[in-house]
Amino acid sequence: MPQNVPSFAELLDGARHSAVHLEMRDAYGVDNEAEDFAHWKRTGETDTDPNSAYWTPWVELIRRTVARGVAVRRARIVSEPVSDYIRYEHASTVVNVVAGEQVRWLPRRSASDIALPGNDFWLIDQRLIRWNHFTGDGASGGGEISEDPAAAKLCADAFETVWERAIPHNEYKIS
Repeated sequence: MPQNVPSFAELLDGARHSAVHLEMRDAYGVDNEAEDFAHWKRTGETDTDPNSAYWTPWVELIRRTVARGVAVRRARIVSEPVSDYIRYEHASTVVNVVAGEQVRWLPRRSASDIALPGNDFWLIDQRLIRWNHFTGDGASGGGEISEDPAAAKLCADAFETVWERAIPHNEYKIS
């Protein structure tokens, strides 16, 4: 049965204490990044202007969320050597950090013994999960909301373990 999934703005605007995001894919193929990713592959340049039309909505959302005292953290589990997509993502993460997100990277080999959920997710206030589903080629497969306490605990435990092991963005070097 289709579900009414709140927008990211609605989710983050409703957060009171924390919003954590775990990404576990080595490549995404979401429509809104396709043009910038293709440009980066051709030129090595990506949009890192927090005031650009592409970034402004996200930057404003994160800034107002953080201004309310909500901690916004993003962790990425990546295979090494990293994929072209992860190189691209790493190059633009400066904008996430400028907006107020804390971002860390965990080499996949350091995650082997962590019980991880089967999908990327956002976890709001350690109780509300937004599962991010993707197709095999990385396109968005839609989101799903859950307030299942056992799933929320799995997500919280997995995220915190990843976070503790992960390398802060400004220290993670792409080779």
